[in-house]
Amino acid sequence: MIEKREEKEKAINLRKQGKTYSEILSVVPVAKSTLAIWLQSVSLGKKQKQVYTLTRRLASLRGGEAKKKQRITKQNEIFLKSKTEIESISQKELFLIGIILYWAEGAKEKEYRPGSQFEFSNMDPKMIQLMIVWLLKMCKINKNMIIFNIFLHQSHKDRVEEVRGFWSKITGFPINSFSAVYWKRNKLTTNRKNTNEKYHGVLKIKVRTSSSLVRKIAGWSEGIFEKVVKK
Repeated sequence: MIEKREEKEKAINLRKQGKTYSEILSVVPVAKSTLAIWLQSVSLGKKQKQVYTLTRRLASLRGGEAKKKQRITKQNEIFLKSKTEIESISQKELFLIGIILYWAEGAKEKEYRPGSQFEFSNMDPKMIQLMIVWLLKMCKINKNMIIFNIFLHQSHKDRVEEVRGFWSKITGFPINSFSAVYWKRNKLTTNRKNTNEKYHGVLKIKVRTSSSLVRKIAGWSEGIFEKVVKK
């Protein structure tokens, strides 16, 4: 009983110092239910409440950081495992990938605007690279038939040369291929996160005299649809 009395007094003193239950239990080895009974009548002073609140906040931050690290670890594990599941890509698969990609993101020919040219716009460098590979390898488009437009927010006018250099490196085309820059007006407020040095605008890939290619892609897309959905 004397030992329990000493433990109770120690627990009460620690609580009055603003310690949390977890911190008290680490030095007073009793059941949490017992500790709750001992401390139910203990009130904290203003200073102790501040210490207690700060302690809990710091503990919450540590817990949040630990969970964040766990999520990142799990994310990396899933990413690497999924990546290894793509063992190889055949020419036929690459052909179909390009069609679907253009079907999703490319300009389509309209009845009221016949003769539309190939136009594919995106800000994802990897998607741009894939589309260029598809044009060169699968569609046998000559490099000199490909032209580019950059669409950039006005607030990045001082980075235009950097942006041109970025897309030149990504595509493998000379920097003079990126002379056409079109400016987008900035909103006063925005929820966009890619507004710093990682932002390189949107790149549009265009192919000269390519209305026949656009019509072929439309036919290929419809063929895919009918084989998958209407089979």
